[in-house]
Amino acid sequence: MHPSQDPNSHRLWQLIDVNFGTWRGAVRLLLSQTSWVLGRIPRWSDQDVARTQRFVFVCLGNINRSAFAAAVARQLGLPCVSIGLSTTTGAPATRFAMAQAQVQGYDLQAHQATDMSDYQYTPGDTLLVMEERHIGVLTRRGIPPQAIAMLGQWGRPMRLHLHDPDTLSPAFFSTCFTVIESAVRHLAAARQAGQS
Repeated sequence: MHPSQDPNSHRLWQLIDVNFGTWRGAVRLLLSQTSWVLGRIPRWSDQDVARTQRFVFVCLGNINRSAFAAAVARQLGLPCVSIGLSTTTGAPATRFAMAQAQVQGYDLQAHQATDMSDYQYTPGDTLLVMEERHIGVLTRRGIPPQAIAMLGQWGRPMRLHLHDPDTLSPAFFSTCFTVIESAVRHLAAARQAGQS
């Protein structure tokens, strides 16, 4: 039997597609969770979040993940912006992001990407990244490490690596945006609890 005709192989690929996007996404999630356990990733407390004046959601293109995270945060009343580490300022959200956001009750029609070069760090900002490797990019660009956290640490269950869904399946867009929404909602709850 050819591997592509093996039903078990097909189920495995489907599992990877829906839950992790790609094999790379699954491996990066495992590596990030391991870094967390080993203490290599900074952990933020509710008190830190309570003192945040502005949440800055960060991904690569600011046309999928961070755009959606900011839409959720705004609806929850959090002061926020979103930026991309390598994007074109003014670019719209992808049509897949807009469609999935709409399914979950959010509107990305008016979103315009902001490149990191057009963002000015202000003390009181907390930059929330989607991937561990984004931390290094931000620190090399002068962002204080203590101002950076991984959005996925607030997810339930915690999922530190939020793989880029761009060009991937609608099923993974749904998974990714569901995890992001969960993380932002728990972040908002942690902020409220820390301010009490």
